[in-house]
Amino acid sequence: MFWTRATASDSASPAVRRQQQVYALAACALALLLVGAATFSRTWHALEFKTFDVLTAWTAPQRTALPVVILAIDEPTFQELQHTWPFPRSVHAALLQRLHDEGAAAVGLDIVFADPSTEAEDAALAQAIAETGPVVLAATREKIDSSNAALWLDVMPLQRFLDAGADAGDAGVEPDDDFVVRRVPVAREGFALRLAQRAAEARGKLPVLRHFDWIGYRGPRGTFDTRSYYQALEPGLLPAGFFKNKIVLVGRSARTATELSRSQADLFNSPFGTAGGERLFPGVELQATLVDNYLTGGGLRTVPEGWTLALVALLVPLLLWGNRRLHPAGAAALAAALVAAIAGASWWLFGRFQLWWPPLLPAAAALAVYGAAALAGYAFVRRRARQTRAMFAQYVPPAVVSRLIAQPELMRLGGEAREVTLMFTDLANFTTLSEQLSAEQTVEVLTAYFNAMTPIVHATGGTVDKFIGDAVMAFWGAPLDDPQHAEHAVTAAILMQQAMQVLVADLRARGLPPIHMRIGLHTGRVVVGNVGSEQRFSYTAIGDAVNLAARLEGANKAFGTGILLSAATAAQLPSSVALRALDDVVVKGKTEPVRVFTPCGDAAVRDASLAALNAFHARDWDGASGYLAQVLARVPGDAAALRLQQRVAEARALPVGSDWSPAVALDKL
Repeated sequence: MFWTRATASDSASPAVRRQQQVYALAACALALLLVGAATFSRTWHALEFKTFDVLTAWTAPQRTALPVVILAIDEPTFQELQHTWPFPRSVHAALLQRLHDEGAAAVGLDIVFADPSTEAEDAALAQAIAETGPVVLAATREKIDSSNAALWLDVMPLQRFLDAGADAGDAGVEPDDDFVVRRVPVAREGFALRLAQRAAEARGKLPVLRHFDWIGYRGPRGTFDTRSYYQALEPGLLPAGFFKNKIVLVGRSARTATELSRSQADLFNSPFGTAGGERLFPGVELQATLVDNYLTGGGLRTVPEGWTLALVALLVPLLLWGNRRLHPAGAAALAAALVAAIAGASWWLFGRFQLWWPPLLPAAAALAVYGAAALAGYAFVRRRARQTRAMFAQYVPPAVVSRLIAQPELMRLGGEAREVTLMFTDLANFTTLSEQLSAEQTVEVLTAYFNAMTPIVHATGGTVDKFIGDAVMAFWGAPLDDPQHAEHAVTAAILMQQAMQVLVADLRARGLPPIHMRIGLHTGRVVVGNVGSEQRFSYTAIGDAVNLAARLEGANKAFGTGILLSAATAAQLPSSVALRALDDVVVKGKTEPVRVFTPCGDAAVRDASLAALNAFHARDWDGASGYLAQVLARVPGDAAALRLQQRVAEARALPVGSDWSPAVALDKL
């Protein structure tokens, strides 16, 4: 049924097309409202986050251009140093001294030194900070729940370490609802930000830091050069000058459950878990990622929402055009191509320009608009199909109705010129019969008559135009093309006359006078279509050919026939349909005569009738009379032969030189 969407709109009137467009616009507006409402749901945000994660995994460069080294406090370090956590601060002091001697640009200790230890240990670390240069210590915030409210407490390093020259920065991160860290910490004095500033100053560069909204992960866990903490303490384990001009971050890290608990190991969920990679990400490596983003511009910024809204505004008319003009498969392909283009653009912006443009809204809007327009088109076509079925079911066979619904382009609503074969029927003596019946009985007889005739019209592919009192108007060749419309119409006429015998027998059995049906057939060009007002119309045929068919029906009375058809109809019949030529008639308003025929199975009668007619045209009065005598010998009292015989006598009696025409005016019959 979807196939009819484009073709139906092409053949529909402008008013119908406008109505269809209104339906589509209304459906699309509703669909966009539903999509807009969905953007406020948790599920929507979760899907956007998953999209971010997938793009992160696909576009991560798997490396960093920044000289960063991570010293991980891991299981090998615990085994080598033989210390439990927390390490003595003199150990950290020794590390700072070693890094300073190696020429490290800046050091960030992702460790919170909030509580004092022994005086000697604290003094050793303070002295190392004062002597070694740029050092950033981690701060954090702790939540304190009380009976009245939840309070946040800033946990800073000992003041003596700050007085010694260390900087402090909040090392906290803010996971999203699914506990994955994607966003940049909002703290103005973040640990990574402070370390990036000090590193830039130490390397002789202005601390021009890029501001961004989302973390641009360089790769999964292990992307940054990571060494064990103990390797920096023992000479010879790392090459000489290994730390020169490098930014060093120190923090806890663990890979197995036997090393450290998750809280001790400072682990977070990363976007790589969504794409099937390792989910857990060390906090110190997360801080290294942030330092990289600040100094290299690797972080991501959010595309303004106006871009998305503008794109949606462009998608709506494009998809509506596609649903209206393209084959359904083409419209679906267009929608799929747009969604793919949106996804590709989001990926390209993400990987090439570090711009996070969530593709979910424009993609969902495109699919919603396509789906809404398709459903509206389907509903509209279904509605038109019901209207078409209701309108044509009373005229044509169900099979024809089904085909018109499936292929509405076959139905040129509004009127078109076609060659058809028209039929008019009438019941002789019905007035006399109706005078002997009650109104209910008259309707009963007419209903039986119409019920008998209509299936025959339909069975031969005809269209019942209307019932006019006791008359039937029908035609063949519309609304569907029928190359054999003349043959089918004549076949229907013969079958209808046979069906009348059953009705007549029933009337006689009830003691009622018999009735007889007269049928007129003519083939010609007419205008067929819906005629009437917007409130009431009918599918009908209009033209001179209609009038001639109606006149031929009435002429049956003069010829004593039950079926009378024109030469135009006879010319399209196969030789298997036996016809008897009766006479030539002139239609009112026309000058050319029309020969009329009637079906006849007696070959002798057919031949004699044609010979008599030809002799009459040749003014061979004796020959015409002889042939007519042969007809009357085989069919005594034949009205057509007697009538032509009378015309021969009248022509014979005309004075020599008088005006004479072998054709007779149809209105004189």
